[in-house]
Amino acid sequence: MDCPSEENLIRMKLEGISSIKNLDFDIPDRKLTVFHNGQIDEIEQSIIELKLGGKKLSTEQTLQANFKENSNQKKLLWSVLVINFIFFIIEMTTGLISKSMGLVADSLDMLADSFVYGISLFAVGGTLIKKKKIAKLAGYFQIGLAVIGFVEILRRIIGEEQLPDFSTMIIISVFALIANGICLYIMQKSKSKEEAHIKASMIFTSNDVIINLGVITAGLLVNWLNSGKPDLIIGTIVFVLVIQGAIRILKLGK
Repeated sequence: MDCPSEENLIRMKLEGISSIKNLDFDIPDRKLTVFHNGQIDEIEQSIIELKLGGKKLSTEQTLQANFKENSNQKKLLWSVLVINFIFFIIEMTTGLISKSMGLVADSLDMLADSFVYGISLFAVGGTLIKKKKIAKLAGYFQIGLAVIGFVEILRRIIGEEQLPDFSTMIIISVFALIANGICLYIMQKSKSKEEAHIKASMIFTSNDVIINLGVITAGLLVNWLNSGKPDLIIGTIVFVLVIQGAIRILKLGK
């Protein structure tokens, strides 16, 4: 359990079990605490069927019966969703104009984050069928865009080399890096930072920071080597990550 999509996968798998009263996710330590009534067999079997390597560590009685939901979670998720979607548009537009596959790929990673945060907002409320439909549409759309990206990279490798605008790559990626830094800061300062969705979002955003630094490095190498290959390399790496994320999202729709 190392990303928001896996958490949502577990939530939707267990949603139909009426004996479950609350789910408490600990993303960093890969642990899930299930508060329930009655036997645990159905719950344990459902988690095993997901094939995520889950197993029961312990079980004990508790007197806790009331579970409060922090509304700040939704506000924070909406904030990071909007920021990621805005930068998806900015990076996609500037990536196409500057002929940078690194920026285009990073924009799809931003879009992937938006999808995951959006699905996370459906973790509370909404019907299971609706969640699955959204997950399927998001996953297939994301894979479709990534495949188009791979085709374009292949075309550039086979055909005449195109030199992307390295300055645009660096400037836009720096702004994206700042945006992700702001997201991390907001979540870190929030009273909800210990909540499962917020912890997951922080991990996801931290990964985005690494990708931003990768695109910046590629831009510097494009200028230094006077070659578009570093841009194609980072684009390929990020497209692979985007497809991996899309596959996890598609699992939510099963």
